[in-house]
Amino acid sequence: MAKKKVLFECQHCGLTTPKWMGKCTNCGAWDSFVELNEHQQEVVKQTKTSSSKSAKAVSINEIVEEEVYRYSSLDSELDNVLGGGVVPGSLTLIGGSPGVGKSTLLLKVGSNIASLNKNVLYVTGEESAGQIKLRANRLNSNQDTLYLLSEIRLQQILVELEHRSYDFLIIDSIQTIYSEDITSAPGSVTQVRQITFELMRIAKERNIAIFIIGHITKEGSIAGPRVLEHMVDTVLYFEGDSSQELRILRGFKNRFGPTSEIGVFEMRSEGLVSATDIASRFFNRDSQQSGSALTVIMEGSRPIILEVQALVSESHTANSKRQATGFDNNRLNMLLALLERKLEIPLSGYDVFINITGGIKITETAADLAILAAIISSFRDRAISKETIFIGEVSLVGDVREVYALDVRLKEAQMQNITKALVAKKPLEKSKVKTFIVDEVTKLLEWY
Repeated sequence: MAKKKVLFECQHCGLTTPKWMGKCTNCGAWDSFVELNEHQQEVVKQTKTSSSKSAKAVSINEIVEEEVYRYSSLDSELDNVLGGGVVPGSLTLIGGSPGVGKSTLLLKVGSNIASLNKNVLYVTGEESAGQIKLRANRLNSNQDTLYLLSEIRLQQILVELEHRSYDFLIIDSIQTIYSEDITSAPGSVTQVRQITFELMRIAKERNIAIFIIGHITKEGSIAGPRVLEHMVDTVLYFEGDSSQELRILRGFKNRFGPTSEIGVFEMRSEGLVSATDIASRFFNRDSQQSGSALTVIMEGSRPIILEVQALVSESHTANSKRQATGFDNNRLNMLLALLERKLEIPLSGYDVFINITGGIKITETAADLAILAAIISSFRDRAISKETIFIGEVSLVGDVREVYALDVRLKEAQMQNITKALVAKKPLEKSKVKTFIVDEVTKLLEWY
């Protein structure tokens, strides 16, 4: 009698091994291996063999470039993140924390596309069709060609796709859908891999644009196996607290366009809509207080003026606190050490807190100068004029270095009636904003 073959699979990355391991050697997850039965092993084997078909190499000069066709979702911010619109035959994953507006956005987008005389199917595995109907009434999203299907079985979804020709498909959510051919639980690696492969096949063969909603973990990543993010064409993440009005949709992967663009949405009574005027949403010019400085960051090709807030207070403990919201904490510690070394400001006995307004996370270094200005302003209790912005990267030796797209940043500042700018280098184009060159951190003291 042949010995039964045993196979274990990591539920985070899909690595298969002949023996159980406490820690996955591929993704580093602990206690993530489960034993596969014979049917699941056959599914894994078929998946691997089907994805490794032989192909003949062709010279790149002989390949005809494919023209990507897009159509608008009638939502300017979503079109901006997607690179210009929805691509037929694409598979898109949208993640975000509970209540951030994933289902609300896609239901509204589905209604917009249905208004273009396209058939849209909204598959929900978490809510009933009646609950979706109530949301559609609130969003004014009732269209004759928008169809709802409350189903979690993949086979029944495929039957519906055979019954009617659809142009747009929404899956809410991928963790709730399961295939009856696989005995593992919904959300497992085997289930997600098989379902995603099936959805990808449908998207490519029938030229259907498919949007998948995915839950996220407390660390902010898509819950379940990471293999899902590698298989889809586009990965979008919602950022922002569900208690705030403004939400940011950021692209992390896009095979049909850039990933540097963002979309800004506003939660209103009629649902999640594109924020048409965001220029003055992230800073307040009404009050002038110490510990506040303005800067301009680039989110893709879009300049955004942000307010950097700092609070420096005397510490009553042995270890001073350094906390930052929306800014890298390690870089904050570097800037504080630079202030102590170059400007001889004794911050070791003070608690320092940094906050970026609007819920935006700064990932570029152009805000370094504004961070230092806000800290000095709070430490000396002297307010900075709200007609002044700070743009520059600060190095470890105390130099202030130029940043890219300075002309675009100053043009945005000019539109918001800002008259002064502290920068590392003069702009190439003439601007009505008066610029002051700051090439060293020590020269910041000249402004206080």
